Amino acid sequence: MFCPKCGKSDQAPEAFCRGCGTYLPDLNKPVKGPVTPQQHVTANIVLSSMSIVAGITMAILLWSILGFRPETHPLIYVAAGLFMAMAMWHVQTLWRSILLRKQIKLVKRSPVIEQLPEPNFENVVPASVVERTTRDLTGTKHSSSQTK
Repeated sequence: MFCPKCGKSDQAPEAFCRGCGTYLPDLNKPVKGPVTPQQHVTANIVLSSMSIVAGITMAILLWSILGFRPETHPLIYVAAGLFMAMAMWHVQTLWRSILLRKQIKLVKRSPVIEQLPEPNFENVVPASVVERTTRDLTGTKHSSSQTK
């Protein structure tokens, strides 16, 4: 392995360069493992829950602190409404994620699906070219090659 910074050879991966001290990672080793669908759904549930709490909290704070005063700008009510809309959007995302998690658990519990049998190619009829399925293009001129 060569150091990408100084070019010194015979370096060991997962170590520091003996010439310049740059860390040399092992590029053949994966950085992190594959993420399962269950982990994606769990992360989606957590993030949706946090977004619901944050959106409702912001809307309540805007309405309780700045709302219903004579000098309150109308954009405060618009912002509070958008926070509530965002929270409601994440409610449906949370609900769909919960349903998806249940579906994944059901698929895991279901019996193993039977494998298809191996194909039998003994009685296969090869494809044939039927007369007049292709045309002879040697003596004809194409419309795209004709000059106008």
